[in-house]
Amino acid sequence: MSGKILVTGGAGFIGSHTVVELSNSGYEPVILDDFRNSEKSVLLGLKNILKRDVKCYNVNCCEADTVEKIFDKEQFNGVIHFAAFKSVNESLKIPVQYYYNNIVSLLVLIEAMRKFNVHEFVFSSSCTVYGQPEELPVTESSPFKEAFSPYGSTKQISEKILIDAFKSNLPLRTMSLRYFNPIGAHPSGEIGELPIGYPNNLVPYLTQSAAGVRGPLTVFGNDYNTPDGTCIRDYIHVVDLAKAHVKSLGYLAGVKEESTFEAFNVGTGNGTSVLELIHSFENANVIKLNYDIGPRRPGDAESIYANCDKAKDQLGWETSLTLEDALRDAWNWQKRLSNNK
Repeated sequence: MSGKILVTGGAGFIGSHTVVELSNSGYEPVILDDFRNSEKSVLLGLKNILKRDVKCYNVNCCEADTVEKIFDKEQFNGVIHFAAFKSVNESLKIPVQYYYNNIVSLLVLIEAMRKFNVHEFVFSSSCTVYGQPEELPVTESSPFKEAFSPYGSTKQISEKILIDAFKSNLPLRTMSLRYFNPIGAHPSGEIGELPIGYPNNLVPYLTQSAAGVRGPLTVFGNDYNTPDGTCIRDYIHVVDLAKAHVKSLGYLAGVKEESTFEAFNVGTGNGTSVLELIHSFENANVIKLNYDIGPRRPGDAESIYANCDKAKDQLGWETSLTLEDALRDAWNWQKRLSNNK
């Protein structure tokens, strides 16, 4: 397998790990990132892993003219689109910015792909499209419920745009990967989750709390209708998730139709509560965490985890790394960050 692949948001958490897996599989990734939610130090981490520089354009994905100039210059074979604002909690505070950034960037890319005859597109979607499902685990045919946040709404709207593009026979072969909860870090310790400022996701806050960067971890609610009262999620190692994107490109390359749309759940199929994750972290790393129980947080669904049979059957993809692997890699990454300060 080969080809030049544009990776928008390629300096971010999932994007950077996907750049590694693309390179390992013979692709030539090119990053487009404006570094609003990432650090340029990630490029050094990628170089240390891959033993070469990865081409990177410091560009906002909403800037249509600049994006099209890059398409004209590079002649891409496919696109993986990660560039989006991604915090459920933040989206409740600045919804308009989320709608603008996440939807306009998608429209800009679709138009650039149309103009420059690029047909293979992997879209970074989310399990938030399902809202709070009536039945678990969710399958790709589970109906979308009302999103709990503007972030989730942007993913629902984006998928609708891509489905309408398919129905209009736009020559776009699209794969929408509905992520569950990516955690962990590259086992080398060179790249990992690097939130700017206050972490909005559980695991980076947990590791920063364990490292003394933050105070005690707050568990948002213990009165949900779950076995221990805390929210349940499907936590997937980011390296496994990254590999799903490589599988997706291989799948799209074999599609004969000029216009397609497929959606796949990408998770482990296992639901883990917040308290279970905390205890798994303690066991995996032989460390005791300080945590408090707080009120529920707006925008949080009670329980969601995946049925991933479709990805296994059609993509030939399934997870190989455990929750403990992910929590161990996340902690090693955090220790490396702390040691470098």
